[in-house]
Amino acid sequence: MDNVKAGSMTETLVRPLKAGLIGAGIQASLTPAMHMAEGAAQGLSYAYELIDLQALGATEDDLPRLIAEAEARGLAGLNITHPCKQAVIAHLDELAPDARRLGAVNTVVLKGGRRYGHNTDWWGFAEAFRRGLPDVDLSAAVQLGAGGAGVATAYAALSLGLRQLTVFDREPERAEALADMLSPLFPEAEIAAGTDLAAAMTEAAGLIHATPTGMAKYPGLPLDAGLLEPRHWVAEIVYFPLETALLKEARRRGCRTLDGGGMAVFQAVGAFRLFTGLEPDAGRMLAHFRAMTG
Repeated sequence: MDNVKAGSMTETLVRPLKAGLIGAGIQASLTPAMHMAEGAAQGLSYAYELIDLQALGATEDDLPRLIAEAEARGLAGLNITHPCKQAVIAHLDELAPDARRLGAVNTVVLKGGRRYGHNTDWWGFAEAFRRGLPDVDLSAAVQLGAGGAGVATAYAALSLGLRQLTVFDREPERAEALADMLSPLFPEAEIAAGTDLAAAMTEAAGLIHATPTGMAKYPGLPLDAGLLEPRHWVAEIVYFPLETALLKEARRRGCRTLDGGGMAVFQAVGAFRLFTGLEPDAGRMLAHFRAMTG
C-alpha cells in the first residue's frame, strides 16, 4: 500500500500539462514563461506553446483548425489574444457567465472533448487595481479605448464600484456600443460615449488607458499631457514597456499610477487556475514577472 501511495504521489508531482496561446505577433509574450515557471514550482511538467497567426501565415479563419490541432496534441487549454477574443466564441461549446456578458474570451479550457470559454482579463485588471490603487476616488473616470481590452477594463472598473464612466475611441461607434452593452449590466452607474475629452477629464477623478498607444511599436501619448492633473489616478494596460510615456508623464505631474503588469499577471493567474485545477501563488507569479521586466 505504501508503495502504491508513493508511486501515486510521484506521478502527481510530475504530471505533464500542455497549454498554448493563440494570437497575432505574440513572440514577445511573457505568458508562457509565467505559466511554465509557476507550473514547475507546483511540480508540473508544463509545456506552453505559442500559436502565432502571423508566424504561421494564418488568420482568424484558421481558428477551427488550430483549436482542433491543439485538442489533438492534448493541450489542456488555450489563452486567446488579439485578434481572436471575439472570433473564438463561435467555436466553443460553453461560455462562463462573465465571458458571455463581455462577449470576449481570453481563456479556453479543453476538457472531455468540449471547449469552455472564460474571461480572466477583467478579473486580472480588477485585482491589479484593487492592489495597486486602493481607496482611490471612483466617482468618475474616463476610458480611452473600447476594443477587447477596453471591454474588460470597463467591466472591471464598474464591478469595483465606479459610478460614472465616459468612453472614448477612435471609432465613436465602438465607444457607443460598449456603453450600450454595459449600461444594462450596471444600471446604478452612468455610462456614456464621450465627445469632449477635455471636458470629461475636468470632471473625472481618473483615467483608464486601454489602447495600444505606448507600446514599443506604437510610441507616444494617447492624450494631450496637459489634461492630466495631480488629482487624477491613471491606470495603464500596456506592459511592454512597463514604463509607458503616459505613466512617465502622469508620475511627473503627481498622479497616482498603475502599470499594465498587474493585469498581465493576474489574467495569467486566473488562466493557470482554470488549466491546471491548482491554486497559483499570485505573489510568486508577480515576482517572476517583475524579474523578467525589471
